[in-house]
Amino acid sequence: MEQQLRTESQHVSHELWSELRPPSPEAGAVVVWEGEPSTPAEVTAGRRQLKRAVLQGQTPAGADEDDVERLLLAFEELASNGLRHGGAPVRAAVTRTADGWLIDVTDAVADRVPTPAVDRDPAHGGLGLYLVARLGAAHGWWRQPDHKHVWARIRAGGAV
Repeated sequence: MEQQLRTESQHVSHELWSELRPPSPEAGAVVVWEGEPSTPAEVTAGRRQLKRAVLQGQTPAGADEDDVERLLLAFEELASNGLRHGGAPVRAAVTRTADGWLIDVTDAVADRVPTPAVDRDPAHGGLGLYLVARLGAAHGWWRQPDHKHVWARIRAGGAV
């Protein structure tokens, strides 16, 4: 997988992450988890809390264990990127939708857009945005005057 991501990173432009407004949750959508992680340990704790919430019934119809793992991985990648590359406060919310989940992470650095690593050895990191793009059904970022959103939709039922 790492080799495939590195190869793709060498051939994919920054357009992989386009400026797109996050989708508005539809009627009946439920916020599963939200918080303001300020350290990597808090992101990991948020992942555990999110997993508990999802396993206690916050899954859309047809969701399986693989869908939950994709959600958790995408959540951790986006939230940790917010800490590493954005500015405080970092806010993360996961909303259950009819067909999956919407992850929305905001940070206070509106002028620094998500930029996938190019020509970087996977051993040095930087492939999280490629990974989230492959895990999700849709993704993007949106700039506001005082913050930006980086978001991804994870579909249940094995759909990507």
